[in-house]
Amino acid sequence: MANRTGTYIAFDGLGKINPTESDFKYYATMQAWSVGKNIDFKFVNSHDKTAAVRDTSLRGTLESRIRERLAASKNCIVILSDDTRKTGSMLSYEIEKAVDLYQIPLICVYVGYNTIYSPKELSHRWPNTLTARINNGTANAIHVAFKKEILLTAINQFSVNSGSPGGSLVTYTKEAQEKMNSK
Repeated sequence: MANRTGTYIAFDGLGKINPTESDFKYYATMQAWSVGKNIDFKFVNSHDKTAAVRDTSLRGTLESRIRERLAASKNCIVILSDDTRKTGSMLSYEIEKAVDLYQIPLICVYVGYNTIYSPKELSHRWPNTLTARINNGTANAIHVAFKKEILLTAINQFSVNSGSPGGSLVTYTKEAQEKMNSK
């Protein structure tokens, strides 16, 4: 098995060619945080561990590359927005393989929120594959807001190497979220 040090980032491309019209923009934000000189947000991006693919690549090629990247990942960020589709995107495949095949802890990230206290209230954003795995308890997932400090804390805390969230609907305490948001 590959060295599992990377963070895999999954999002719904929404079938768009222009990345600014999809959830790719949140992935791009994380990439920008990662290279920022005055920003403490460093992580190993699993997408950088294999050859790039294009949206026009054959589905088999995309799936193969996803499996390679997930095999080298310690955790998986799942970006969830109001636009995330229930079915029909590669995001469903990524969640399925991350949980079922690689047993990777999920960091479910909600765009547009400062804090997350009750993930079930945001289930309208979950693809069906995520809903099924949360409901049957196979997903080890922490649910966090799309905020730099909380996200970085989760990346550094949960991995196949050092510990999982220990449930499907885990959140940080109110106090912890407020503290991280104040940094």
